[in-house]
Amino acid sequence: MIKVSVIIPAYNRAGFFPRLAEALLNQDHPAEIIIVDDGSTDNTSQIIKQYPFQYIYQDNSGPAKARNTGWQKACGEVICFTDSDCIPHKDWIKRLLEGFTSDDIGAVAGSYDIANPESLLSQCVHEEIRLRHSAFMNKDNIKAFGSYNVAIRRDVLERVRGFNEAYTAASGEDNDLSYRILREGLKIKFKEDALVAHHHPEVLFKYLREQYRHGLWRMKMYKDFPDMAKGDDYTLFKDAIEVPAALMGLCMTVFAWLKPGSIALILLTAFNAVLQMPAAIGLIRIKKNIKFLYLAPITFLRSYARALGAVRGIFKFWL
Repeated sequence: MIKVSVIIPAYNRAGFFPRLAEALLNQDHPAEIIIVDDGSTDNTSQIIKQYPFQYIYQDNSGPAKARNTGWQKACGEVICFTDSDCIPHKDWIKRLLEGFTSDDIGAVAGSYDIANPESLLSQCVHEEIRLRHSAFMNKDNIKAFGSYNVAIRRDVLERVRGFNEAYTAASGEDNDLSYRILREGLKIKFKEDALVAHHHPEVLFKYLREQYRHGLWRMKMYKDFPDMAKGDDYTLFKDAIEVPAALMGLCMTVFAWLKPGSIALILLTAFNAVLQMPAAIGLIRIKKNIKFLYLAPITFLRSYARALGAVRGIFKFWL
């Protein structure tokens, strides 16, 4: 039997942890469980210590370092990663392991279920991600995974030296690792039936704040991997053009008092709004529910949050 270790970074996640712990304890495939507390200030440590898991504490340094701390202490041949606000399905580990069908597969990535379907915002965020993942179905291999649901061979992690700890926030470190695994000539497999339920944001401001952070850290990622700026399997070309459109629109607000500036602002805003419609309409068709039209204003506002983050990222990482 393949020895597996599961690594989970945790920061102020006391409220989420009991459901995660139960899911980990009931996996079909046994695994060593390591929780790395990234300097929590709530009672996360007390909650974790109630369960038969290996507990490691580190000063707050970000999830990339926490994951490295965990897998470097682990005994498994395969290292599975998920997040502290996720709930793995019972067969999660088993399904991920099924993806290692050849020696050139370095990582196997899974997909999302939803842990809080009562929130419309959460539903929209979840269904958009699933819509993006549906594009993976016709691909033998993918270019990027999320650290919320992935299994990586230990020897591969050693070869690429794990996550890039320069990413001190939860954004971009998984793409960075994905691209470095691909550079080694290895493949990333997608297993749609390897699922973890995720607590998606329920408050719009919190979601937009996360997207601002993503915009910021993507500037570092694109500086290190400029060929990925045009998009990968998950990050679409639409994502690449809507951020500059939003940024130009924000710039035009300064000149809105001039007629050319106001016209440019209206055109850019309209263009950005139109970009958001295909995904929302596609989701309405699939789910047969008009409520998913709400996705369009969500992603419209998201583009501006990412644009503002990108501006800060340009100054932080490029200049």
